[in-house]
Amino acid sequence: MPELSRFFGIIIRMYVEPGVPHHRPHFHAYYQNHAAVYGIDPIEMINGTLPRKQQRFAEAWAELHRGELLEN
Repeated sequence: MPELSRFFGIIIRMYVEPGVPHHRPHFHAYYQNHAAVYGIDPIEMINGTLPRKQQRFAEAWAELHRGELLEN
């Protein structure tokens, strides 16, 4: 799975699975043993869990990079 960014121990990844329907654009955020899936427009957690601090970092990062995420 391609890694888009790594900061404060958080890893952001995005990938395509050919032949598998995706209902909305999203990315995956990983921190230690936690994982979450975030929708891009609007930016919101749609599955999983992250500690509150890391959740805020991931959401802030996504706001800053929303255009790039939508392109990908």
